[in-house]
Amino acid sequence: MKVCVPSYKGGLDDFVCEHFGRATTFTIYDTETGEVSVVRNTSEHFGGFGKPPELLRKIGVDVIVCSGMGARAISLFNSYGIRVYMGARGRVRDAIRQYLNRELVEADESMGCLH
Repeated sequence: MKVCVPSYKGGLDDFVCEHFGRATTFTIYDTETGEVSVVRNTSEHFGGFGKPPELLRKIGVDVIVCSGMGARAISLFNSYGIRVYMGARGRVRDAIRQYLNRELVEADESMGCLH
C-alpha cells in the first residue's frame, strides 16, 4: 500500500506540511517494501496542471495522511478510491506511524477545512 504525506522538502525526517494543496512535495511510503519516494507537487498550485488528487492518483497512492484538507479535495480523493486520514502531526515518519497505529481519523467531506 502506498501512503502519501504532504511535505516541504520530502523524506521521512521532513515535517508534515500543514496546507495539503500547497505542499511542495509529497513523501510516498510503501508499507509492503519500506521504499520511500518523493514526488514534487506539479499541480496547478505551482504553475502545472491538474489538482493534487489527480497527480497522486496517477502514481497509485492508496492513502493520504495529512494534518487537514479541504472538502473538495477529500471528495475528489474519495471518488478515486483513495482514503484520507487527518490529524497527523510532527515529522513524516511520525505521521506514518500514527496512521499505522490507527491514531488518525478517516476524513469525509463534512470534516474539510474551510479555507
